[in-house]
Amino acid sequence: MPLPSRPGAPLARALKSLAASLRKDTLLLILLAALALFSALDPGRIAAYPGLVDWPTIAALTGLLVLTQGLEVSGALHRLGAWLIGFMATERATAQCLVLAAALLSTVLTNDVALFVVVPLTLGVCRITGMPATKLIVFEALAVNAGSALTPIGNPQNLFLWQLSGVSFSQFVLHMLPLVLSLMALLIGLTACVFRGRSALPHSADLAPPLDRTLLTVSLLLYLPFLVATDLHQAGWAVAAVLTLFLLLRPRMLLRVDWLLLLVFILMFIDLRLFAGRDDVHRAMAALGLALPTHLYFTGIAASQLVSNVPAAIALAEYSRDWRVLAYAVNVGGFGLMLGSMANLIALRMTQDRKAWISFHRYALPFLVAATALGYTLLFLS
Repeated sequence: MPLPSRPGAPLARALKSLAASLRKDTLLLILLAALALFSALDPGRIAAYPGLVDWPTIAALTGLLVLTQGLEVSGALHRLGAWLIGFMATERATAQCLVLAAALLSTVLTNDVALFVVVPLTLGVCRITGMPATKLIVFEALAVNAGSALTPIGNPQNLFLWQLSGVSFSQFVLHMLPLVLSLMALLIGLTACVFRGRSALPHSADLAPPLDRTLLTVSLLLYLPFLVATDLHQAGWAVAAVLTLFLLLRPRMLLRVDWLLLLVFILMFIDLRLFAGRDDVHRAMAALGLALPTHLYFTGIAASQLVSNVPAAIALAEYSRDWRVLAYAVNVGGFGLMLGSMANLIALRMTQDRKAWISFHRYALPFLVAATALGYTLLFLS
């Protein structure tokens, strides 16, 4: 006869799992080491670290993590995935459909929100069909970087550059349209080459989990109000309401949320802003000749690889107001290294695959080379 579990046992197991994950999380350990180095070099700035974090972004990310986990745990995404693959004849068609869906959603929901919608669905589809989940999510990360480049609201760097430019919404879209169409054509073609044409039939042994209707209903009903509240700059109050409700309804579900992802983002804000604010970095930027559009283009791509494309856009805007070149540069810069875009980090974390970064760079680095050539051709040779 099994012994009854002790009170607090689930929490203890969750904390033990969290500690094990912390030891194995290479990116997190690198960010912590960088923070320790910056603190040793300038201990007087430690008190200012909280002010370097974009807390509304962290609040929005927290709410999305919780709501998405609610949808996944409810079992609804597994059932939706089973329904969708009934319309897809092959793995190639399924992959292309999900890649297109991710790209289209990212034009209006932003790239990170698109991932929170598509990736859990993708995981459900892959559990049913046996398709390679990590590879498919990598392509969805490429898709949201490409799709979100189209509109001013698709990603944070576009929103910043749109405000900087003073142009209309339609003017911004028309400028980005040739690049986005070119990138999507390249991505759809690559997807067709990488994914096989074999049948995407569900595994007969795969049983749908029971549907938690309460959890599903609450998660769905909170999704749109949370996004609206976040858009109205009330993310803090919105996430407090979401957390309170789930603590009352499904407290154990909160233990399954990827809380370490939030810590990664907090550390990235601090480390990258400390790095960008250094005097030697400013001097190096000033010496790059950013008044020349071609220099600005390649610098924007390179800077995105080092500090992510949002900080790169903000930093380079101090040296040039050429929003047209900047917009191409930092959006192309979202490909390549996983630090190029916050969306890359979110996607890789959601795979739950420790080696996902290898698969990501296998496709993202060649894609960066092709995207750089496309952007250069459209800006300077057409």
